[in-house]
Amino acid sequence: MQSEITKAGVIGVGHLGQHHAKHYNLRNDVTLVGVYDTNSNRAKEIARQYNTEFFDTPQALMKVCDGVSIVTPTESHYNVAKMAIEDFNCHVFIEKPITKTTGQADDLIKSAKIKNRLIQVGHIERLNPALTVFKQYNLNPKFIEIQRLAPYTARGTDVPVVLDLMIHDIDILLSLVESDVKSIHASGVSIITNSVDIANARIRFNNGTVSSITSSRVAKDKVRKIKLFQENLYATIDLLLEQTEIYTITEDPSLIPDVLKTEPFIQNNESKHIAYQKPNLKKYDMLGLEIKNFIASIRGKEKPIVNGIEARNALDVVIKINNMILEDLK
Repeated sequence: MQSEITKAGVIGVGHLGQHHAKHYNLRNDVTLVGVYDTNSNRAKEIARQYNTEFFDTPQALMKVCDGVSIVTPTESHYNVAKMAIEDFNCHVFIEKPITKTTGQADDLIKSAKIKNRLIQVGHIERLNPALTVFKQYNLNPKFIEIQRLAPYTARGTDVPVVLDLMIHDIDILLSLVESDVKSIHASGVSIITNSVDIANARIRFNNGTVSSITSSRVAKDKVRKIKLFQENLYATIDLLLEQTEIYTITEDPSLIPDVLKTEPFIQNNESKHIAYQKPNLKKYDMLGLEIKNFIASIRGKEKPIVNGIEARNALDVVIKINNMILEDLK
């Protein structure tokens, strides 16, 4: 049984890690016991900002924590998480991707099971209100098109665009399609970095669902859009603007809540309507909700929004896509 106040720490307080510290500090049911970063000046700065302790080593921080956020470069995720779980019995919240390889992910999952610790992974887009609105729909998509484009920045270029950006959409895709992947076809190019900067993947599932995903970090504007098609339903999802539009084919539009307009038409000599909805979405801080879920999961009150196994499966697909692209570029 966990105590009423959960002791949390943050390992890596750069661009994203600082926000983990902020959200722990905001919670009345959490004590932010400290932070660690390889840049000690940065760690001291964040510690002062949130009135907490700076630790010289991650081990010293883990020793006094119930759970830790691991917000370090991908290369170090495995070693840091392994140490936290096995040596200090900590629950871990790892920012995506879970690890660099699926073998590492499998080993962490095994260790967490043995030690009865939880792994939560920060695939934050799962919480996007433009996406969570579909919990009330019976989804069985036949085709999904996803675009994620971003202007070039130096941050995140330590990994290919597939691991940096596309992994968000692979995780979303696997959560939407309840079927195993049947086949993958992928291609990509390097434009600015020595790694793959633009990638496209076409994924077919055993249930017949097909998806086309494009990711680029060489674009003028940010784009994060999903188009979803299934029998009698078409939806456009803008993850950036947090807006969703849904078109449903129905015989009786009065059965669909909050319809803004309808368009009648004839199909197979039957009168039908296209019902248009634009749900009024409640916006919230998605990272704050992830942190809340992590704390509740530590206490056994909830389950991680994205657990280690789900994150491992997304990583497996992403690695296969990246390897296919690299082989194609030879």
